[in-house]
Amino acid sequence: MDRKTYPTSETVDFIVVGSGAAGGVMARELAQAGHSVVLMEQGPRMEPWDFEHDELKYRQLSGITNSPDASPQSFRRDESETARRVMGRNSLTYARVVGGSSSHFTANFWRLHEIDFIERSRLGAIEGADLRDWPITYDELEPYYTKVEWEVGVSGLAGSSPFDPRFSRPYPMPPLPVKSSGVLFERGARALGLHPFPAPMAINSMVYRGRPACTQCGLCGGFGCEVRAKSSSVWTVIPEAEATGNCEVRSESYVFRIGMNSAGRTTGVHYFDKDKVEHFQNARAVVVCANGAETPRLLLNSANNQFPDGLANSSGTVGKYLMFNKGGSAAARFEHPLNEYKGAAVTRILHDFYDSDPARGFYGGGGFTARSAAPLTWGQSVPEGTPSWGEGFKEYLASFTYWMNCAGHGTSLAQETNRVDLDPELKDAWGIPAMRVTYKDHPDDIKHAQFQVEKATEIMQAAGAVEVVPGHIEEANGGVHLLGTCRMGNDPNTSVIDKYHRTHDVPNLFLCDGSSMVTSGRGQPTETIAALAFRAADHINRFARTGEI
Repeated sequence: MDRKTYPTSETVDFIVVGSGAAGGVMARELAQAGHSVVLMEQGPRMEPWDFEHDELKYRQLSGITNSPDASPQSFRRDESETARRVMGRNSLTYARVVGGSSSHFTANFWRLHEIDFIERSRLGAIEGADLRDWPITYDELEPYYTKVEWEVGVSGLAGSSPFDPRFSRPYPMPPLPVKSSGVLFERGARALGLHPFPAPMAINSMVYRGRPACTQCGLCGGFGCEVRAKSSSVWTVIPEAEATGNCEVRSESYVFRIGMNSAGRTTGVHYFDKDKVEHFQNARAVVVCANGAETPRLLLNSANNQFPDGLANSSGTVGKYLMFNKGGSAAARFEHPLNEYKGAAVTRILHDFYDSDPARGFYGGGGFTARSAAPLTWGQSVPEGTPSWGEGFKEYLASFTYWMNCAGHGTSLAQETNRVDLDPELKDAWGIPAMRVTYKDHPDDIKHAQFQVEKATEIMQAAGAVEVVPGHIEEANGGVHLLGTCRMGNDPNTSVIDKYHRTHDVPNLFLCDGSSMVTSGRGQPTETIAALAFRAADHINRFARTGEI
């Protein structure tokens, strides 16, 4: 089809920066409301046949993710250390392609539960952390969870867990077929009196809205879906945004600075095209959905006379309170081959330990999934004491199909010292200051992860594993769930955006992605990010109708 284009000189209604789970939704909702929209994405636009199942290229060589060569980062544990440039794979990893990280995610699609929004009220203060309630509740977000599931497409069985939050409507598709790992996980969990249930996944289990069902190729996490069965924004909401005739997807367009006038309003964005030529696109409003790492970096790089510490940063909190999702796991070997390289990564999960329990002696909660590694990743993860060459190594490789992993996914506490800011020396390939990451796990995050290791070990033993290898818990060096760096709140002194995702400082600048989250949730944030985008778009459209932008 002919795709809409706007000249940079034309003042469009909205620029949306970032095309992932939030940006794609935002572009569609604004375009369908009749607004002119330019959706900016720093990576290329790939067709289904362009995606590859090359593990080395995609997992180790940044095939579709941010490259440490072009987009370097530095890392340190705390301010007393000198940050060092990260080599091999960036600390904060995200897809750099139209569709964002919704293109390469594993497609776990969990809702948050009621507790995630009110933890401070429920649990009180936690030493060394800044635990706060969200300015919205689960009930406020629930209609938008439902909208995500039906508009984007989710397979699962709502209400199959006794710990499920309230659902106003079931999932639109039945669960994916259960895998060997799911059967064994369920066997072990039920033997312990636990409650495993079919995993909600953003993957088609049947033809849905013109997209085919999963072909069970086995390579979801870290890879794009060449059959379009994965409900990535590039296959779902972005084409619907373009179909309005109001939205241009401008790929290979790296936004590095937000423009601002003397009246304190954004005027558009400065960006580089694929040839590193600088342009400025005019706009009446800007919505940044660049992820929990690039959103704060863009604001900090947009500092000006009015905001010398970063755009919309009068609170001083832009980039602070970085969170991941800490977890612990156990690997298990069984008597017979499992052939886990086939099928979607996850088919069964459990939430018996989702809520925090003060009796455990630490903060934290989460869920478990049954899954396996991809073949090359397995071959490169040789356990200590196992030969890495010769007959012993061949025996290790041959055992791949007998193994599975019981993986825990949990909470990370918000700490002011954990943050993304600008490295004083390191620059990217475009000459823009690179991000510096400062991160150290809270002691309770470590304790909860170790708790998950113990529970995962128990489940695999109860499942009849002939060998169980408990995971080893270490301090996090990075993550792919990039959360909390521009969090929402009612107080402009302690938050960056209000509960409608408008920045407290700039009336026509909005932020919506993982950076908006106040707490980390308990393992899988993508559905919440998309639900927040649907909700934010409703309010932004309302502001536009009433002349409040």
